[in-house]
Amino acid sequence: MYEPIRSKSVHSTMAGPDDFPHRSREEELDIQLAGHLAALLAVTDELRVTAPSADLDTAAERLTQEITRLRGGRTPARATTSTRGREADATALHRRAHALAGRALVVAASRADTAAAILAAERMDAHTAALKPRPLASSAH
Repeated sequence: MYEPIRSKSVHSTMAGPDDFPHRSREEELDIQLAGHLAALLAVTDELRVTAPSADLDTAAERLTQEITRLRGGRTPARATTSTRGREADATALHRRAHALAGRALVVAASRADTAAAILAAERMDAHTAALKPRPLASSAH
């Protein structure tokens, strides 16, 4: 009833299986993890401008070290200080940083990278704490 296909599919390529580079699953996960950590570093740098703290400075330094390790010694590009960071809403930045740290944690866990997983979990905790409402100081009369 149907005529068999007599020509090659338009979806097949002329290239052989070895004609283009392939990456291993581990290499792909390294690239993905480095990307999530680099995005987290960018948000951390924005937060450092908005609300400077020693914790954020330390976090930025540790993130830079992890990204450099994952990228085989290439250091990440850093955000420059701008007025945009000062105008940004710290709550929104903490939420974004928390989400990015969560993504990094998932990838770090899937590739069994303990150091990156610990760093991502610590950053999630720090941003969760920053999002909690602070109790008002009660005034004693």
